[in-house]
Amino acid sequence: MRRALFGIGWTIAGALTAVALYAATAFSLPLLPVGTPAPAADIEAYVVSNGVHTDLVLPVRSERIDWTSVFDPAHFRSMPPDASFVAIGWGDREFFLNTPEWRDLTVGRAVGALSGTGRSLMHVTWLRRTDLGTRVWRLPLDAAGHDALVQHITATLHDGTTPARPVPGRHYGPTDAFFEARGAYDLFTTCNTWTGQGLRAARVPVSPWTPFAPNVVSRLAPAPRP
Repeated sequence: MRRALFGIGWTIAGALTAVALYAATAFSLPLLPVGTPAPAADIEAYVVSNGVHTDLVLPVRSERIDWTSVFDPAHFRSMPPDASFVAIGWGDREFFLNTPEWRDLTVGRAVGALSGTGRSLMHVTWLRRTDLGTRVWRLPLDAAGHDALVQHITATLHDGTTPARPVPGRHYGPTDAFFEARGAYDLFTTCNTWTGQGLRAARVPVSPWTPFAPNVVSRLAPAPRP
């Protein structure tokens, strides 16, 4: 009995140590110096966050791409005629579809998402400028960085080609939709690491690893309030 209790104690201690190391690593990374200077801010683009999840926000249309040719507006309930931006985020399929609000979160869904065994989706929302909200950070993005972000997003589509494959009939509201994506969400590959990977490809200053939303935005300047 004593040996069993001893083993349980070591297991708990090991788990707590792992959690502490994970958190300490994640929150110490923003303190590391930035090796690459930020590019010129030639493209109006943003990161938006709810404090837990982050989305990339890009112009609906540019010289490089028209996002309506990637994410067909027919798969949305509606698209505002004055939509200026598209918000794009990546995450676990089960979590995305069944946790529209935090009150819908269950232990099973959280564990399932972190296990790395499920499929992933992209969540896409058309935004008017007034829809950006208050938790918004401006991206220092030049044309090359914009191209890199476009490549990062389209390469994550279900087979790396466009147009994206929708999940029929699944929405949070009138202007959003879900699309099939590559990759699996896990403890080390979160929605925010996907955002961070895109920012690094675009040469935007960002922590070396971004499991949490604060890691993504810690080196970005808040966008001016409208």
